[in-house]
Amino acid sequence: MISFTDSRVLDRNSEALGVPVSVLMDMAGAALAGYIEKEYPGCRVVFVCGTGNNGGDGFAAALRMDPKKIKVVLLKKPSEIRSDIARERYSLLECPVEIYGGKESFEGCDLIVDCALGTGISGNIREPYLQFINDAKNSGLPVVSADIPSGFGTETAVVPEATVTFHDVKTGMTEANCGKIIVADIGIPAEASSVVGPGDMLRYPVPRRDSHKGNNGKLMIIGGGPYFGAPAMSALSALRTGADSVRIFAPYPVCKEIASVSPVFMVTKLPDAALSLDSLDILLKEMPGYDAVLIGPGLGNAEETLKTARAFVRACSVPVVIDADGISAVKDLRMKVPAVLTPHSGEFARIADGRTPEELSLAMNAVILKKGPEDIITGGGKTRVSKTGNPGMTGAGTGDVLAGAVAGLLSKGMSAFDAACLGAYITGKAGDKAFSEKSYGLIATDVIERIPDVLREGL
Repeated sequence: MISFTDSRVLDRNSEALGVPVSVLMDMAGAALAGYIEKEYPGCRVVFVCGTGNNGGDGFAAALRMDPKKIKVVLLKKPSEIRSDIARERYSLLECPVEIYGGKESFEGCDLIVDCALGTGISGNIREPYLQFINDAKNSGLPVVSADIPSGFGTETAVVPEATVTFHDVKTGMTEANCGKIIVADIGIPAEASSVVGPGDMLRYPVPRRDSHKGNNGKLMIIGGGPYFGAPAMSALSALRTGADSVRIFAPYPVCKEIASVSPVFMVTKLPDAALSLDSLDILLKEMPGYDAVLIGPGLGNAEETLKTARAFVRACSVPVVIDADGISAVKDLRMKVPAVLTPHSGEFARIADGRTPEELSLAMNAVILKKGPEDIITGGGKTRVSKTGNPGMTGAGTGDVLAGAVAGLLSKGMSAFDAACLGAYITGKAGDKAFSEKSYGLIATDVIERIPDVLREGL
């Protein structure tokens, strides 16, 4: 079962893999036409089509049927058809075509094919779609819906005898609201779902126009001590990925150095020279004021530091990303909140004890983002791969950049799994852009500088 967003992601990823939306539309049309001809032989059919790709699926289906036995009814003017692909298929129709005129448009027909509204619907249903839905429900004619019933998920929706849905069942579909559900393979490549691609940028939580400071991610970073560059790079990455604000909690000897990296940093001094149990109460008191926490960058591996990190994670009540030395601190700890661990191969080996990423994820109740030439992301029974990135990104600090991006997305409200997938894709893509300029001389801050380019192009 997939969500409506998943469906849009798959379309865009398929296109990136060389299977254009035009092919998917034609395959959807073929599946829809095939079902109608098999289950309703000899029926006179009216395709009621909207102006989006759901209408395009209807046009594609109509092109495969006897034009003397069907007609197409448009809910708006032909000039309002939104996509070039749908417009092209409309232009090829040889059957009668008319603009929707209420119940009269159904006269002489035995079957209504609902191609009015697809997965892109949001808000209240407007005319003429609302009238069509009500007319179809009151017509007494059988209805077959394309992909989902028009108005699905709202108080007003078509109630079909059957729904021919594409690729997979959509979230919320049941026989009660969709009739018989037929899942049609329309040629979406397996990699469109197994590999993180440009379509996944559709999951990015774009700020609302009326949002204000703090609505789009407040991140707490616990790091530094032996090192100060790591938490600074994580913070920059989170901010460049779109988090509204970041506060770094660091041992007092390195706070001045961290603050000097950027004037936008907020830094809170911790009392000792390294993370210690003396800081635990401070951190736990501050933690509820943030949307997510990143713990680990630059902490070091002193025994008390690891003990404190473990105690913090155990008590943490907001989503958390655990990176670098923090990973060793939580070995075999079962997470109580949404959590992402970002180990490289060595760190993974130390905590996995021979288990696969899937087995470790299940045991820890956490998303595992195993970094490598291809990043492996697994959690909640799902596994995906991110193939962005390049060998020039093996230098110090790139892991801190990745952790910051994932944490920034987590603070913006993404699920742990989706934040890990998209964080890996964005930083890898930014690294590819940096590599095109810097070659093997790229450094971690070059990756950070290119994150906004990835956002601009992908959103």
